[in-house]
This record gives sequence, structure tokens and C-alpha cells, in this order.
Amino acid sequence: MSESKSSSLLEAAPTPLTPVKRVWYRSTWWAALALGICNFCAPGIWGAMNSLGAGGQATPFLVNASNALTFGLMVVTAFLTSALVRVIGVRWTLFFGAAGYAPYAAGLYCNNRFGNEWFLLLGAALCGLSAGTFWAIEAAVAMSYPEVYNQGKFLGWWLSFRVGGQILGGAINLGLNAQRSTAGSVDPKVYIVFIALQAAGPFTAFFLPPPSKVQRTDGQKVNLLIDNPLLVELKETAKLFFTKRFLLIVPLIAQAVFSESFNSTYLTLHFSVRARALGSFLSAIVCILAGNLFALLLDAKRSPLATRARAAFALALTLQGAWWTWSVILNAFFHAHPTTVYDWGDAGFGRAFACYLAIAAGFQMQYMFLYFVCGALVSEPADIVRIGGLLRATESAAQAVSYGLNSLHAFSTIGGASINMGLWAVALLPAWLVIRKIGVEYWGRHERDYVRGEGEGRRGSDGTVQEIEGKAEL
Repeated sequence: MSESKSSSLLEAAPTPLTPVKRVWYRSTWWAALALGICNFCAPGIWGAMNSLGAGGQATPFLVNASNALTFGLMVVTAFLTSALVRVIGVRWTLFFGAAGYAPYAAGLYCNNRFGNEWFLLLGAALCGLSAGTFWAIEAAVAMSYPEVYNQGKFLGWWLSFRVGGQILGGAINLGLNAQRSTAGSVDPKVYIVFIALQAAGPFTAFFLPPPSKVQRTDGQKVNLLIDNPLLVELKETAKLFFTKRFLLIVPLIAQAVFSESFNSTYLTLHFSVRARALGSFLSAIVCILAGNLFALLLDAKRSPLATRARAAFALALTLQGAWWTWSVILNAFFHAHPTTVYDWGDAGFGRAFACYLAIAAGFQMQYMFLYFVCGALVSEPADIVRIGGLLRATESAAQAVSYGLNSLHAFSTIGGASINMGLWAVALLPAWLVIRKIGVEYWGRHERDYVRGEGEGRRGSDGTVQEIEGKAEL
């Protein structure tokens, strides 16, 4: 590269602002830990209850209806998150987002202990009003805080805490229900621990360093500042939703999260109380292993961005197809034998239980992949917040439909398995039309770092980013 081109490129690239003294509580790894702890206390514990099978209740139908209400409200609050960040900032937005989870846990306790239904629905509504905001802001943090070459590991570390709630919940529940080899609801004492943890959740948000104080190892500043007027911000968010690149991944987003209510219902209807507790515990361990191994592929420094995107897509979606084929076969059997309930000593337990674990692991991998994809589709700081909100609003809409369907007695698990397999097939082509352009046309945050010489790309004379092996040549 000529000296003049090299000089102009260096002038165009942002100057890294390396702090004089680095402190551990402003590092991106501390940010991942803080975000993870907050996630553990709020949606992580929600996931722990959900992984007990329908919130630990004897039947899944009322809980599925309450979850449909939660996710329906989350569509609205997730969409509005970027406007809220403009008013109160990142940490207070995270605080607000975590505040509604404890009432839902209290509602599950009252329903389990006293048969109360209205408080469960009220708790679900309060959870929905805050959780959409939580999901959107944590998505924006996860996509903007880490260095590009650490993004996969950041996602894996953070999401490990999310399923860490299931490990705690499963361990507690397994200890309390280890002798219960029949179907039914879990011991209500489980919920006391859950309520306490979720009540502490909002306050853990203040461990997260503000964007302006994060100290990245690449010297770059994190910028999540939004200064548009509120109506303009809402308009810009809607405009991003209707871009071709986002609309094409909507089926992939819906397919990725549609399985959560199915797996919870499947566990409730076909396994004993202690087998459900075991499922909650083991599925979390499987998810942590699968997610962190998948992160190694997303961060593979020796592979170009385009190669990593395509390989991750092929792996995640091929496994999804395999799991759902297996699930349809199993649930066809359950449809023919609707009273089948497995305990861990029964013949046939292994294959039915392994399918549950496989779908849980696939959920974790594809969830991480969605963040990787969305991070590559936008580069402007404000757009990162917006696409985080849109990602979570789309997820919530899909989950509201999914939980609504699974709240119907007539909608058996064979129906859920079949719909999930159909969504997988529908999502493949439109998602591929976007994935094949990552690292070619869509670079997101990666472009800025490659231009600086931190990655494996450089700008050519035509102004486009071109990938090469090793460091960028300036």
C-alpha cells in the first residue's frame, strides 16, 4: 500500500483512547460478569422456573397463558427501549428492566400454594412491562461492549449466567423432590429462594460500568449515546425494522425462540417431578458447554468473518433440523400414548430425555448466533440499541404466539414439534440470503476494528473492506 493511502487511512480511522491506568471494574470482562449476574437474578431465575416444566406447576396451561401475556407486552417495551435509554441511560434502563421479575415468581408461589390465579396474571403483566426493556438493553450491551475478537466469548460467558439460574433452580428442586417419582407440581419452598434472588436483581445493574467508562483492550470507546428526540428515535427504530436485512432474519429469530414453550410443556406433560428437576439441572450444564464451545467458532481468529458466519450457520441449523426430526418422531408416539409419563428408571426414558437436552442445547447455540448476526448488520452506536430492541421485540412476539398455542389443551406436543420443524424449514433460505453477505457486504462493528488493523481485513482502493489472513495491512 502506498504511503499516501496509508496516511489517509490512518487519519480516517479513529484514534484509540488508551487509559493511563486500567482498572478491573471497567474492563469488558467485568462488564460481562456484571451483566451475567444481573441476567442470573432476573431472566436466569425466570428460566430456572420455566425449566422446571411450566413454572413448576402440575399442568402447563395457565402458566403458558400467563407467559403469552408477558411476551405480548414485551413486544411493546422492547421496541421502546432505545427511546428509554435516551432519557435515563443504560444502567437505569437495566434496573427498570429487572424490576418486574420478582412479582411473577411471587405469582407462581401463590398459584402453587393457594391456587390463586389473578396474582399470577398480574405478575406476568408486570414482568412483561419491564422484561422487554431488560432484554433489549442487555442485547445492546452484549453487542457493543466487547472487543470484536472477544465477542463470542463475551456472549458465551454472559449467557452462561442465564442458564446458571437453571443449575441453581434444578439443584434446589432436585433436592426437595428427589423422592417424587410421579407427576405433579414442585415443592412451593423452591419459590422463596427464587423471589429473594429476583428482588435483588435490579440492584445488580449498578455493577455494570457506564458505556463512557468501559476500558476495552483495543482502546476504543463504547458509544451507546442516543440524542435524537423521542419521536425521531421511534421513527428510526421502525425504519431499521423494515430494512431488507432485518426482515429476512425475522423467520430465523422466530424459529430460534419458538422452542422454549414447547420444551417446557414437553417436560411437564411427559416426565415425573424429579425427572423434571433433573432436566432443569442437566439442561443448564449442557447449554453452558454447548454455548461456550460454539463461542470458540464465532471468535476463531484464523478464519475470515465470512467463513465463521457461514460455518456457524451451517452447524447451528443442521443440528436444529436433526433435533426437530427426532422430536416429531418421539411426539408422534406420545400422541398415540397420551398418558405416558417417564421417571428416570423407566424404559424409554433415555431417548425422550436426551431429545429434551438436545433441543435446549440447540436453543442456546442459535440464541448466541442471533447476537453475532445482528452485531454484523449495524455499525452506528444508536443502531446497536435499536436492533437489540427489535431483536427482542421479534423474539417476544414469536414467544407470545408459542406460549399462547401451548396454553391450549387441544394443542398437543406433536403439534408443537411439527410447527417448530416447519419454522426451521421456512427460516433457512431467507436467513442464508443475509448470512452469505456477512464479511462481504455486512460488517457491523467489525469494519471499524479491521480498518484500525485489529482484525483480518483492510480497505481497498475502492473503499470496501477486503479480508486477508492475519492483521490488516496499513
